[in-house]
Amino acid sequence: MKPYYFLAFIPVVAFLIGVPLVNQIELYVLGLPFTMFWIVLWVILSSLTIFILYRFDPQDEEEVSE
Repeated sequence: MKPYYFLAFIPVVAFLIGVPLVNQIELYVLGLPFTMFWIVLWVILSSLTIFILYRFDPQDEEEVSE
C-alpha cells in the first residue's frame, strides 16, 4: 500500500474524533456554530483529499494504444 493512501484516513479521524472534541466549544465562525463549521470544513477537505488521491494514483492513467 502506498504511503499517500493514508491520506484517506485523515477525514475519517477528523469526523470521528474531532467532532466530539469540538462539540463543547461555544464559538461562532462565519455565522455557524463551531461544530457545524468543523463538519462543513471537513466535508470540503475530504473532497480535496479524494481529489489528491485520484491524481496520485497511477492505476487511473489511461493506456494509450498505438
